[in-house]
Amino acid sequence: MLAQLADVHFGYPGTDIFESLSFQVNPGQRIGLVGPNGAGKSTLLRLLVGELVPDRGQVVRARGKDVAYLHQSQEFHGTGTLWDTLLLPFAPLLGMRAELAQLHDQIAALSHEQAESDAGQALLRRYGNLEHEYSHHDGYNLEVRAKALAYDLGFSDADLARGVGTLSGGERGRVELAKVLLQQPDLLLLDEPTNHLDVEAVEHLESRLQQWAETRAFVVISHDRYFLQAVCNEIVDVEDGDVVRYPGSYDKYLVARAERHEQLNAAWQRQQDEIARTEDFIRKNLAGQKTNQAKSRRKMLEKVDRLSRHRDAWAEAGEIGLRFAVSDHRGAKEAIRTDRLELGFGSEPSLLTDFTTTIYRGERIGIIGPNGAGKTTLMKALIGRGPLRSGQAYLGPEVRIGYFDQKLSDLDEDHSLIDEIRSVRGDWNEDKTRSYLGRFRFTGEDGFKKVRGLSGGERNRLQLAKLMLRPVNLLVMDEPTNHLDIPARETLEEALCAFDGTLLVVSHDRYFLDRVATKLFHLDPKTATIDIQVGNYSDWKRRLAEAERARAEAAQQAAAAAKAATARAPTAKAAAKAPGDDDPSDKAKRREEYEAKKERERQRERKVKRLGQVEADIAKYEARLKELREILSAEHGGDWQKLHKLVDEEQDTDHKLQSLLTEWETLSSELS
Repeated sequence: MLAQLADVHFGYPGTDIFESLSFQVNPGQRIGLVGPNGAGKSTLLRLLVGELVPDRGQVVRARGKDVAYLHQSQEFHGTGTLWDTLLLPFAPLLGMRAELAQLHDQIAALSHEQAESDAGQALLRRYGNLEHEYSHHDGYNLEVRAKALAYDLGFSDADLARGVGTLSGGERGRVELAKVLLQQPDLLLLDEPTNHLDVEAVEHLESRLQQWAETRAFVVISHDRYFLQAVCNEIVDVEDGDVVRYPGSYDKYLVARAERHEQLNAAWQRQQDEIARTEDFIRKNLAGQKTNQAKSRRKMLEKVDRLSRHRDAWAEAGEIGLRFAVSDHRGAKEAIRTDRLELGFGSEPSLLTDFTTTIYRGERIGIIGPNGAGKTTLMKALIGRGPLRSGQAYLGPEVRIGYFDQKLSDLDEDHSLIDEIRSVRGDWNEDKTRSYLGRFRFTGEDGFKKVRGLSGGERNRLQLAKLMLRPVNLLVMDEPTNHLDIPARETLEEALCAFDGTLLVVSHDRYFLDRVATKLFHLDPKTATIDIQVGNYSDWKRRLAEAERARAEAAQQAAAAAKAATARAPTAKAAAKAPGDDDPSDKAKRREEYEAKKERERQRERKVKRLGQVEADIAKYEARLKELREILSAEHGGDWQKLHKLVDEEQDTDHKLQSLLTEWETLSSELS
């Protein structure tokens, strides 16, 4: 057991969140915590970590086990550069490193007599104990791990040198995520870790969590269904102040949850039918010949523990009246056409060059790519709302656009919700407007709230409510699933699938893209080009995997053929071509290209060979370093001279290992 909530009661003034909640996390568990917004998921994590104290009940955390917690939106802690901030949680470890270096210098300066003294022996013991603890916490690989994780989360070497004051909100969120992952705690609690991550970074995070040690566990809150499917072996549904556990992956949870709800509803209905039959019998026979039986059944009925009708919080959360009105005109066959489009800002390199394409009526296009690749810039340029460096973008006749801005800039902070709806439908009275808002889970007095007081999810729903009021035939949506819980995302997906128009959407939600997109525009910032792929996200990833397998097989076959050719000694030179068969300049050019190709192949072969040697050396030095540290941490028996040599060898071995790891990173990057 790593952490446990036992019979916990907790609530805020006027609102009970949990009653008699029991929940336990054990080593090896990878738990996805799901439920509609407001169900209490974040509260549960804060109870586990000790940020909140229950009104009643117990919170138990295993002694000696580390817990790390990533808040959904937390205060950023950092000073100096991004690199300094990444290493902040490891101040004790860096202190150990500094002390080890100091002890090493002190030991090296001792004479034989000083080393044999009690003080000298104490110095050696301190070094051995401290080195053992430093090694146990993987201090020797700290920088390598930190840099690799920073790369995975989308930071470059140049970013690592930036001052933290220059980081955006999204970048700060990624730094906080990196800090908790680097700690490698026994229990990791993550609240919406995929926020601010592009698809590539999310996939790197998935890979790390898939390799999380079996002795450790994590609990993650996420609305990213693709992510939950990839990393979790158990789903826990927060429902009506309690939790329901579903072993297995997210797709198995969907089936099991539907079956459970069906069973609960069936049990309630069976009891209602039986009660109705019993009441009917009592009513007909209370004054007749079977009066004693009727009285007996009435007493039994009074003692029945009546089931409550099952409340499906997920179904209620998904009850949003989304339906996008299609314009009375379908628009031109060519909805958008571009001619050699180039995008960029100022003197910075171009985000996109020479892009020519046609988007036809009814196409459903998902725009994907890393953060900063220019997805939003492209979307705005396509509909005439952004500057072009060169080229043209044309909208077809009668194309009517509905635009969803991820920054929700269409909302007026000082308006009430009613004001916002009536800014589109000024002909509606207050009652009609409040009734309409009810379709988006704004009930009672919610209509009089100011926009500035709304949560992210509420703002998103209000923007969708406004968008629905304008008949369009081209929907352009920039991250429309931001802040939406899973039920609301599912409802949005259904509405978009039913939309009989053209769709252009930017999203990092792969599950969402699988549901709504039939074509992808993948922006590649390295080449400033767009790779157009037919199909949804899973189709594209499958093709990439197949292409990678084909390349690997081709490389293996080429290597085998080259090896076989090398083994066969040439018997004679190839016959020369007849005069005039080739133009001399063409022949020289082909020869030059052939030599250049052979040189590239030789360089790659040398790098592959060197990489194999480096990996073998790393394994050898790691084994020797482990052996040396075990010896240093053991009882030394007073042999100071031997111990002094071991300390020097340990330092030298570690230095060589770090150099090899750096070389391995460089070679791997070049070969990839």
